[in-house]
Amino acid sequence: MAAVPAVLQSEWTKIRTVSSTVWTLAAALIVTVAMGAALSAVLKSSFDDLSEVERATFDPTFVSFSGMVLGQLAMVVFGVLVVGTEYSSGMIRTSLAAVPQRATFLFSKVAVAGALALVVGLVTSFLSFFLGQALLGEHRTTLGADNVLRAVVGGGLYMGLIALFSMGVATMLRSSMLSLGILVPFFFLISQILSAVPKAKEVAKYFPDQAGSKIMQVVPDALGSEKAPYGPWGGLGIMLLWVAASLLGGYLVLKRRDA
Repeated sequence: MAAVPAVLQSEWTKIRTVSSTVWTLAAALIVTVAMGAALSAVLKSSFDDLSEVERATFDPTFVSFSGMVLGQLAMVVFGVLVVGTEYSSGMIRTSLAAVPQRATFLFSKVAVAGALALVVGLVTSFLSFFLGQALLGEHRTTLGADNVLRAVVGGGLYMGLIALFSMGVATMLRSSMLSLGILVPFFFLISQILSAVPKAKEVAKYFPDQAGSKIMQVVPDALGSEKAPYGPWGGLGIMLLWVAASLLGGYLVLKRRDA
């Protein structure tokens, strides 16, 4: 029986020695911070052009997280690559021969990759917040304001959970290309489009990205966005259910199928 510390060390070695996963995490940080900073600067200069409703519900914290739209896609790619690379390279057979306990194998991978994604997510979230607030000028807020720290920490949690959800999906599908072909359009197009369609948006509110992103809002219905039937923590809870379902599905597929 493989010792858990040894399996964890093995998974850490796999992740840090594959350049694609390292660069993907770096891209998540850079893209999120850069886009958030750019949109913060734009909103500062165009604040007077916002509608009355948008000014009344202006959320400087949420504005600094504008880059999450693209940064989450990098986290999707990271989560998929952590799992999918083993299948595409055939390494999965060697891994399962070394660690026949499939629960130990999968959840050690999830623990290592999830912890790394969480750390990068938190660093990204705090950098996005401080740079965004500096660029918002007189419209900025502070970390000590009500619910701001919750939103900033929540941004890091959101990015980490996106990676875990993607790992579960990739484990079920056992293919990087198929997983990316489903997840990227879902988060970048389908979820965004359906959230703007009158009847479909009632369902889209419960998608993992739509629900989870509420944790990053300090002002309810920020910038005139649609009101949700749940609060920030309720939204994060919905996202956690999606993540748990994807990881459980991944485990069941891994347990029942040959490599």
